[in-house]
Amino acid sequence: MSRTTAPVGRRLAEVCGHRRVGAYDILVCDDPDGPAPDPGQFYMLAAAERWGGGEDERPFLPRAFSVMRSRTDGTREFVLEDVGPGTRRLGELRSGDEMWLLGPLGRGFAPPREERTPVLVGGGVGIAPLAIWRDVLGPDALVLLGFRDTEHAIGAGLIPGAHVATDDGSVGHPGLVTDLLAAELGGVIEVYACGPPPMLEAVRAMCAERGVPAQLALESGMACGFGACFGCVVPTRSGYVRLCVDGPVLEAETLEVVA
Repeated sequence: MSRTTAPVGRRLAEVCGHRRVGAYDILVCDDPDGPAPDPGQFYMLAAAERWGGGEDERPFLPRAFSVMRSRTDGTREFVLEDVGPGTRRLGELRSGDEMWLLGPLGRGFAPPREERTPVLVGGGVGIAPLAIWRDVLGPDALVLLGFRDTEHAIGAGLIPGAHVATDDGSVGHPGLVTDLLAAELGGVIEVYACGPPPMLEAVRAMCAERGVPAQLALESGMACGFGACFGCVVPTRSGYVRLCVDGPVLEAETLEVVA
């Protein structure tokens, strides 16, 4: 997998849009001086002001986010969910605010092999790299998305035509998104997936059993994004790799399990 290389050093980007989509915040920033990212690559983001916690505002580490969309005008879109102080602060940013941005980083998705039909499988905020990949692949790519409930399932609207499953059965298929994937494994397909580790492990195991190639966009805690801190290592069959430089997209067949 090739990669678009980020310029050295972080850049100060202006927030030019924010909208709420169900349980998610969609943050748009202007990055005219940065290269267009490859689908599956990520950025390290941090608010330019009030980026820290406690009485002394001790700085938070930047947060890694897959890019959801990249526009020709230089704007980039990201999907956020409030799961802690860092994501909460980023979700508070509005047009005119500024944030630090480093990227694009890592290796993204590779095109389908042997003229296989791409099937995109996402869970929760894992929809982000699949949205930009679908923009490249076009409407023939099948998109299967899983969410916990109705409010989160509103996020499926970010990828038109997606098939939806919900844990509580409130929208679409009542059950797991892997139930939808199981019905597609008999075809000549290649699977692209991003989501929580249990979902990715289920996808990996299902594809391995049927001999279906799959590319998985993994998540791990990242402190630097360059491979310097070794904080995001994951085990593969050939040893540990740094997810920020060797991933975040890895071939499923290189993994024993998704931890």
